Parts: sequence; C-alpha cells; structure tokens
Amino acid sequence: MDILIVGSGGREHAIAQSVAKSARAGKIYCAPGNAGISRVAECVPIGAMEFEKLVSFAKEKKIGLVIVGMDDPLVGGLVDELEAAGIRTFGPRKNAAILEGSKAFSKDLMKKYHIPTAAYETFDDAEEALRYLETADYPIVLKADGLALGKGVLICSTPEEAQDGVRTIMEDKKFGDAGNRMVIEEFMTGREVSVLSFVDGRTIQIMSSAQDHKRAGDNDTGLNTGGMGTFSPSPFYTEEIDDYCRKYIYQATVDAMAQEGRPFQGVIFFGLMLTEKGPKVLEYNARFGDPEAQVVLPRMKNDILEVMEACIDGRLDEIKLEFEDNAAVCVVLASEGYPLHYEKGFAITGLERFEKEEGYYCFHAGTKFDENGTLVTNGGRVLGITAKGADLKKARENAYSATEWVQFGNKYMRRDIGNTIMEL
Repeated sequence: MDILIVGSGGREHAIAQSVAKSARAGKIYCAPGNAGISRVAECVPIGAMEFEKLVSFAKEKKIGLVIVGMDDPLVGGLVDELEAAGIRTFGPRKNAAILEGSKAFSKDLMKKYHIPTAAYETFDDAEEALRYLETADYPIVLKADGLALGKGVLICSTPEEAQDGVRTIMEDKKFGDAGNRMVIEEFMTGREVSVLSFVDGRTIQIMSSAQDHKRAGDNDTGLNTGGMGTFSPSPFYTEEIDDYCRKYIYQATVDAMAQEGRPFQGVIFFGLMLTEKGPKVLEYNARFGDPEAQVVLPRMKNDILEVMEACIDGRLDEIKLEFEDNAAVCVVLASEGYPLHYEKGFAITGLERFEKEEGYYCFHAGTKFDENGTLVTNGGRVLGITAKGADLKKARENAYSATEWVQFGNKYMRRDIGNTIMEL
C-alpha cells in the first residue's frame, strides 16, 4: 500500500526509513518532508496544517495509510478529517491528542485517576499566578498550557525569576496562544527517562526506553530546545521501575483516556522523572518524540506498518514488540545560536559516508536543497547523527566520531550527550 507521512523533521525521517524497510510499503510520500526524507520518499509541497490539501492528496493518490508525525496537526484534528474522508490514519484523534495539547488537561487527568505526577495549580489569570508565587517553594516550574515546540517550560530558582516567567508566558505571549493558560508545578529532582509506547485504545505496548537532553548547552545549561541528543536504552530504567510504571502509569493512562470517552490510538510518549518517591509523569506527548524516535526506531525489529495497523484495528495484543540487544546514541547538529537567532543557508558536506557504514544514520531535521541543488541548512536543529553500538559507551563513541564526518557553517552540538552513562 502507498503511504503518506505528515511532517518535516528528524522524527519523520526516522519514521520514513522504518516504513521503507517494510514489505507492506508501496510508494512513500511525505508532506512537506525535507531534503533527507526525499531520499526515501517523494516530498510534496503541502504544509502539515493544510488539512484540506492533505485530504485531497490522500484521496487522489489512493493512499492506504497516513502517518501523522507532528503534534500540531494531531492536536488540530487532522486524523479526524482524514478518517471522515475514509482514509486509514495512524495517530490519535483530536479529543485524545489533547493529552499533549493541554498540560492543564493532562495534569487534571492524572490527578483524577491517581497517576503519579508533580503537585500543581492551573491559572488563566496572570495576577492570580503572581499571587500564588508569593507563598510557593523554589525552585518551581512554569509551563505554557499549549504546544510550544518543547520550549514552553521555565524552571525558576527565585520568586523574581518566576514573576518574570509569568509575564513572559501570559502577558508577553512569548509562546503565543499556548500561554493563555499556565500550569505551575513543584520542581521534581531525579533522572529523566523517556518511554515511547504504541496504543490501540485499550492495549499498550512499551518500546525501548530513552533519555533526552533538552537544554541547549553542555551540562544542561541554556534554554530548553526541542532536544539536543538522546540515547537508548536508559540504564536507569530498571525492571523494577518498569513494573511500577506498567501498573500505575502506562495502563492507568490508557484506561483513564478510555474512561473519559477519549480512546487513544497511536503513540503515547511518557516523560518520566525517577524521584526518590518513585517514578512520576513529567509530561505526555501524543506522538513519537524527536529525537527519541531516532534512537528507538533503528533498534526496533518489528515491521512498523504491521504494528501501526494493529493499533488502528484494536488488535495490538497480538503483537510482540522486539528490539535489538544493543544501544544507540543520537547527537543533534544544530545551527549556532539555536533556539534563538541563527543563520541558515550553509552548504552541508560529508553525508555520503552514512551510505557506506552500517549502523550509522543521518536523520535530517532542518535541511533543504537551494536553487542550485546544493544541500543547505534550513533550521535550528539541522541533523540527527545516530549510531548503534554493542553498548551505550560504544554507541556514544560511534556517534561522536560520525559527527566529524559532517561539515557546515555555524555547526554546533553539545559535547556531553550521554555523559551520565560514562559514569557507570
């Protein structure tokens, strides 16, 4: 069957590569895609939020399955539009994608169904939020309610920082309408772990764990980003933690959404904090994480289309997820200045080696071909350089070696991705 993938980043490139390995895949399209995705799919110039055009294209090309990779179209209801047109689609409907689309909704859901998470309060009014901060404990976390490209979270160490944060989110609208409502929650300490899962509305199957690095600078300094690198599996995600999460978090979330009349079909991303009092949910995403997908999917043995169709058909219990007994590390090559101001349009060289070396991947995020057909940078996060290894230390060594193969102007990366695993 022919496939349409919606999105344009490293996550969608990783999905496209997995789809291309499936015996069930016919022609693959991606809207809008990027320069790297164009090597495995035909990119079509339709934006991820152009729902009418996407539906028309899928009908015209008789697409057998649409895979929606990005958060904005999921939260906006693209799956509903495609399904209404009779097009099979992988991803949650609008009423389920709210799990990511509204932090206030997800926090209220966890509170109602006793799913472990940080204590919190929700505010629609900036003055009320400021009054609350007068008696709060610090550090404290401020979160814009809506989607903010992974950047709408501020960790504030002092009352002054927190007051500035409220004004930034709710009054200055730095994150747009995402800041119309805000969640203020307690600051949790511990190791962060990301766990991706496939869900069919009632059954949940857990993928391999991962750990992301969100801050722009080494040693977790600087602003939050969409992710500067990741590794999989997390050595801190033990069997004991897995057992606890399966019992009190994973299935509980799926059951809660069903109970609310919002059955979830697609991918739930669990952002966890491993606290002294046990694992707690930091956040939910309603799709594959990026760059988590770039280390988890290359290790998955299953045919991704078989798993996705089982999610759509409600028979995920028939699938056994299997992952390679190895590890993977992804280092993001970004444009100097990301996530604030950065230049684009620099020529990228050195990618041909990835075609020759097994176990090495170059996932494109912000790239394009210029008018001369030259591959150039076209975003803050440019490439995700992923490598496998027998263990995490070897995978890390391989990934950093591969970053040296690639050259472009204003190239920037964190040098400490996976440093915590070096301590083990």
